Amino acid sequence: MKKKPKKTNSKNSQIHTGILVLENKKVFKGIGIGYQGIATGEVCFNTSLTGYQEIISDPSYAGQIINFTFPHIGNVGTNKEDYESDHVWTKGVIFNSEITDPSNYRSFQHLDAWLKKNKIVGITGLDTRSLTNFIRDKGAPKGTISYSKNAKFNISKLTNTTVKWSGLKNLDLAKDVSTKKSYIWKGFKTWKKESGFIKNNKNQYHVVTIDYGIKKNILRYFSDFNCKVTVVSCKTSSKEILSLKPNGIFLSNGPGDPAATGKYAIDIIKDLIKKNLPIFGICLGHQILALALGAKTKKMKLGHRGANHPVKNLIHDNVEITSQNHGFEIVKESLPKNIQITHKSLFDNCIEGIRLKNKPVFSVQYHPESNPGPQDSVYLFKEFINNMKKNAKTKRS
Repeated sequence: MKKKPKKTNSKNSQIHTGILVLENKKVFKGIGIGYQGIATGEVCFNTSLTGYQEIISDPSYAGQIINFTFPHIGNVGTNKEDYESDHVWTKGVIFNSEITDPSNYRSFQHLDAWLKKNKIVGITGLDTRSLTNFIRDKGAPKGTISYSKNAKFNISKLTNTTVKWSGLKNLDLAKDVSTKKSYIWKGFKTWKKESGFIKNNKNQYHVVTIDYGIKKNILRYFSDFNCKVTVVSCKTSSKEILSLKPNGIFLSNGPGDPAATGKYAIDIIKDLIKKNLPIFGICLGHQILALALGAKTKKMKLGHRGANHPVKNLIHDNVEITSQNHGFEIVKESLPKNIQITHKSLFDNCIEGIRLKNKPVFSVQYHPESNPGPQDSVYLFKEFINNMKKNAKTKRS
């Protein structure tokens, strides 16, 4: 008499080709995707419902592994327009569900193939809600993500690698992601469905951008407002920047600890502030501006990452829904008296915007270029343009 075959549980019989090991030895198993390899970084979560290609290609995610809270990733595939940087710096990605097949007229490549091409290690099939709750309660941990088709993992070695990694605190990543050579932005405006990218041929104002890890959509917005943009390395001297004869200075977003980047950036910004030029900072640029003005920064427990963060505009007494990506913040108690707080988070009351009371200098913690995200804060670019306009009139008179 033949024996009946044993019933197998499909979950238990599934081969786990991906693994995530946290610094406290907590292990999450899943299915590997993207590039086969090992990557170590800070594990954070992003609550955005759309824009995964822009998020993954944002240089501000250097040194980080992104846990996406939205379960369905991959349905729009990847395209040639939504890159935020020519090089992808993100360490790894974590998805809840299997990558869905693309169903979008703009798609040219499946997300899994795109991750392989950009050497991004990924894992799917995890309980991303459990991981998000862990981060919410304990703070963003160090972690190592590994993908191996043979499903053989040395957990002890992966844990040791995780523990030994320095973490983002005191880590200067801007010097890694910044451009090595100065260049003039090619002038493309923001993408439109009807026309794609159109080139700006009007150079009404000249903006010099200090690149700490700039997103391309910021450059596109400056083109929308008829600006010529020269992008320089984060270590470019104030003398060299001023020799370019800018109408205004932009301090870009970027990754890492602002205090570490500030070791060389603060003196440069201080010199530029003395020249009374309009200055506008976003994200890391916001934090470095605060440091140059005498304030301090600190690492946050969770950070803010998503496209649905409510921010109170204290000047106009209204609320903006914003796109955010940061793990450090300005220490409120350290602000000098000549700095006015202009925006605050309605999640945790952290500082989201500042301005210098006696000069055309301001910055915000969030991303008004909104890629991905809402368009509530585009007015900040207009404010910067107006500052350059006023400054030019003052000089002529």
